[in-house]
Amino acid sequence: MLDGAMLVWFLLTGVSVLFVLWDSISNGVTSWVQRAAWILVTLYTGPVGLFFYLLACRRPFPGGHDQFTKAIWKQGINSEMHCVAGDATGIIVAAILLHFFALPNGWDILVEYGFGFVSGLFIFQALMMLPMFGSYMEAVRKTIFAETVSMNFVMTGMIPTMVILAALWPGSENPLTPDFWFRMSLATVVGAVIAFPVNWWLVAHHLKHGCMTLPGADGPAPALGHRSPEGSMSSMPQKQGQMGDHEMMKMHALSTAQMTAWVVGTYALLIVSLWVAAQFVPIKF
Repeated sequence: MLDGAMLVWFLLTGVSVLFVLWDSISNGVTSWVQRAAWILVTLYTGPVGLFFYLLACRRPFPGGHDQFTKAIWKQGINSEMHCVAGDATGIIVAAILLHFFALPNGWDILVEYGFGFVSGLFIFQALMMLPMFGSYMEAVRKTIFAETVSMNFVMTGMIPTMVILAALWPGSENPLTPDFWFRMSLATVVGAVIAFPVNWWLVAHHLKHGCMTLPGADGPAPALGHRSPEGSMSSMPQKQGQMGDHEMMKMHALSTAQMTAWVVGTYALLIVSLWVAAQFVPIKF
């Protein structure tokens, strides 16, 4: 029964990825990083990723992308995709490599977290925001808070799922088997679900970017009264994305104390998730 479910899942995943890839080339009006994020997320989450791509990102018709994606919850989903794509890519790469070292699962978790953080921050977050901030290091500095908070929520969902399923599902740690990829897909879906509320909050409070249409790639649709959010990005680096009809969203910043509290709180949440997982499966170093 499980083999049949995996077969259906992988078939649906293949169709989903092909559609998102084709649509990104023929109908995409966002940056290459945004498109790559959606392609990777769909690769990892199959039809679930396709569903949310259609729901929150795909341009419905020429000139309609800004209007279609302006709702904050859709901006939050698109913002989360950078984090999920980067984090999951790093975690999966680490999990593949670690399988051949046969380390205790505690060390696996630490290495996977490190790979996910580096991939999410230094590739999918910093590169995405490079045009806005002008320099790579500035983009890293400006996005490290949001990435840390978002990453910790993703891992809060992924870690218990990965660890518990690995114990209940012998052989699913081997990347040469379909079981491994199905287990990682399930873990990525859980991580994305857990991380959505905080990404919505970050975008709603202008602490993280949302969905960004390329300048001139999709003109405003007639009578919508909604201009492109990216028109002045290159000349106004302090501004980003549009959340309303005519208002450019300015990036805000929390105080050092507030950011510290958030980061510490998310690490505490991650530790609690590890403790919960350890009640079912021993975590050893």
